[in-house]
Amino acid sequence: MPQNPLLAEHVAPPFQHLRPEHFPPAFEQGMAERAAEHRRLRENPEAPSFANTIEALEDSGRLLARARNLLGHFASTLEDPAWQDLEAEYSPRLAEDSARLFLEPGLFARIDALRAQNPALDEDQARLLDSTWRGLVRAGARLDDAGRERMAAIEAGMAELEARFSRTIQEAEAAWTLPVPEHRLTGLPGDARASLAEAARQRGTQGHLLTLSRSTFESVLALSEDRELRRTLFQAWSARGAEEARDNRPTGQKILALREEKARLLGYPDFAAYRLEETMAGSPEAVRDFLGRIWQGARTAVLADQERLAALAARDGINSIEPWDWRFYEERLRQTQQGFDEAELKPYLSLENLTAAAFDVAHRLFGVRLVPADLPVWHPDVRAYEVLRGEAVIGLFYVDNFVRPGKKSGAWMNALQDHEAFRDARIPVVLNCNNIPRGNPTLLGLDDARTLFHEFGHALHGLLSTARYPSQSGTNVRHDFVELPSQIMEHWLTAPGVLEAHARHVETGAPIPAELLARLRASATFGKGFAQTELSGSAVLDLALHLAPAGDVELDGFEQALGEALGMPEAVGFRHRARHFGHVFTNGGQYAAGYYAYQWAAVLDSDGYAAFEEAGDPFDPALAGRLGALLAAGDGRDPMALYREFRGRAPDPDALLRRLGLLAG
Repeated sequence: MPQNPLLAEHVAPPFQHLRPEHFPPAFEQGMAERAAEHRRLRENPEAPSFANTIEALEDSGRLLARARNLLGHFASTLEDPAWQDLEAEYSPRLAEDSARLFLEPGLFARIDALRAQNPALDEDQARLLDSTWRGLVRAGARLDDAGRERMAAIEAGMAELEARFSRTIQEAEAAWTLPVPEHRLTGLPGDARASLAEAARQRGTQGHLLTLSRSTFESVLALSEDRELRRTLFQAWSARGAEEARDNRPTGQKILALREEKARLLGYPDFAAYRLEETMAGSPEAVRDFLGRIWQGARTAVLADQERLAALAARDGINSIEPWDWRFYEERLRQTQQGFDEAELKPYLSLENLTAAAFDVAHRLFGVRLVPADLPVWHPDVRAYEVLRGEAVIGLFYVDNFVRPGKKSGAWMNALQDHEAFRDARIPVVLNCNNIPRGNPTLLGLDDARTLFHEFGHALHGLLSTARYPSQSGTNVRHDFVELPSQIMEHWLTAPGVLEAHARHVETGAPIPAELLARLRASATFGKGFAQTELSGSAVLDLALHLAPAGDVELDGFEQALGEALGMPEAVGFRHRARHFGHVFTNGGQYAAGYYAYQWAAVLDSDGYAAFEEAGDPFDPALAGRLGALLAAGDGRDPMALYREFRGRAPDPDALLRRLGLLAG
C-alpha cells in the first residue's frame, strides 16, 4: 500500500486506509495530471481523430475523478466533519478548474473540427462525439474570453453554495433530537420503538429518541396516537434549512441567481430552458403540460380522500386535518377500507429477507448472483458483494443500509467507478446507501422496502452496464430516463412469487399468508392521491423556481404563492420545502428543473412493467432479456429507441394514471 492510497488504482477501494489528509495532495496531483493530459491533447500535431481526441478525453483525469468520488461519498456517510470541511474547501476549486480547462479554445476547436468531418463511427461513438461537442457548447466554449472567465467563476460559485446548502441540511438533521418518554409512544409497534431506542443508544443516551430520519418521520406520522408528538416532529422536519443558524433561504436564492446568469450568458431565456434541452421532454412547456395532467388527477383524488379523513378525525374531536394528521388518519382509513395493516406485514419483511428477495429478482431476471465478499468497507454497517455472471466478476456492490448520526438523510446510489471497455476493461464499483432504522431484527415498512428495491434498480443499471465508454455507462443517461431502471424494479417487490418465496415471519419462520398478500396487493393504489399530489407539487415548484426571474424569488414567499395558485391542500403540502430541497440545490443541481423526472420515468416504468403482466409472467425470459439490454446500453443508444425495442412500441402516456387508479380504464 503506497503512502497515499489514493494515488494508486485499486479494483476495490482501500477504504480502511483512506484519511482526510490523503485528499489535498491527491487533488493537487490530479489537477496537474489532468491539465497536462489536456495540454497534450490540444497540442497534438496530428489531425483530430476519434481516438486521439474523444477517447483521449475519456481517458483523462482518472486520479481526480477517483478522489472526488470518494470525498463526496465520505462527506455524505461519515460523521467526522473533516470530510465536510474538505468538500466545502475543494468543491469550488475543482469546479472552477474544470470549467477553465474544458473552456480552453483549443480543445473545442479540435472537437469542432472532428465533428465537421462527419467521420464513420459506431452508434455509441457518434453519440459520444455529439454529446461531448454539445456539452462544451453548453459549458460556454463559444463564449468570448470575458464570457469564459465569468462562466468559470459562476461554476465555482455554484459549487461552493451547493456544498453549503447540503451541509446545512445534514447539520440540521444531525442536531435535532427529541427524547420521548414511554407513555408517549402509544400506537408505535415494537420495531418502531426499538429503532427509537437504538437512536438513543447511538447518541449515548437512554430511553427513546426521535430524530429527523425519513423512516422515523414516516413511521411516527402514520402510527403515533400522540397528536402533539406528530406536530412537533412535522414542524421540525419542515423547518430544516430555516433555522437562524442554518438558514438555507439566502443560499438557495444565490444559487438560482447564478443558474439564471449562466443560462442567459449562453443565450437561453431561463435555466429551465437550458436544463431541459438535453432531456427526453425537451422543453419547459412539455414538462409543464405533463405535470399539469398528473397534478389534476392527483389533486382530484386527494380532495376526495380529504373528506373521508376529516370524517374520521372528527370522531376524535379534530375539526381540521393538519399536515401532521394526514398519514395517521390515512393509515386508519386503509385499515378500515382495505382491511390492511402494515404492522401485520412488517414481521415478514426483515431486511435480510428483502435483501435476499432483491438479489433473487436480479438473478431470475438478469442471470447475475451477488456473493458476499471480504472487502474493505468505510463503516462496520457496510456489506460488500461480488457480482457474478457465471464465474466472471462483473462488478462490486456495497450496501450501507442503516441510519446513523452524521449520515446524509434519504437514499441514493453512487458509482465510484463506471464500467468501460475501450482501453483496459474496468468493472463497475457501485454502492447503495439507505437510512433504515436499525432493529433486532430490522423490520421494513413498505416505504423502506420499496426504497431498497428502488436503489437496487439504480445499482443494477450501473452493474449490468456493457457500455464501452465510462461517460456513457450505467446511470450516465438522459436525466428523465435515469429513474426508469430504479422505478421499474419497485414492481418486483409485490410481483407474484417474490414475497411468497422470501417473506418469512421473523419469529416463527412461517411463510407470509396468501390472504395477507392478497390484501397488500389490493391496497396497492390506496393513498396514491396524496403521494402524487405532494410529489407533483414539488416538481411544479422546482420548475417554477427555474422559470421565474431569480430577483423575484424569495423562497418561502414564492413557495406559498405557488401553493395558493395550484390549490395545494394545506394538509398535504409539497413533499420538499424549497429551503431543504436537496435534489434541486445540491449535488451539482442534478435534479434542478428536473424533479419531474420521477414521474416522467413512472410513465415508462408503469407501461414497461405492464408488459410482464400482459405476458402473465414477471420473469418472462424474452422480456427480461430486452430489459437487461436496456439497462446495459447506458447512453450508447437513444433512450426512446431502447424503450421501443424493450416494449415493442412507444410508451402509453396514460399508463401511470391508470396504474394509480387516477384514470378510468
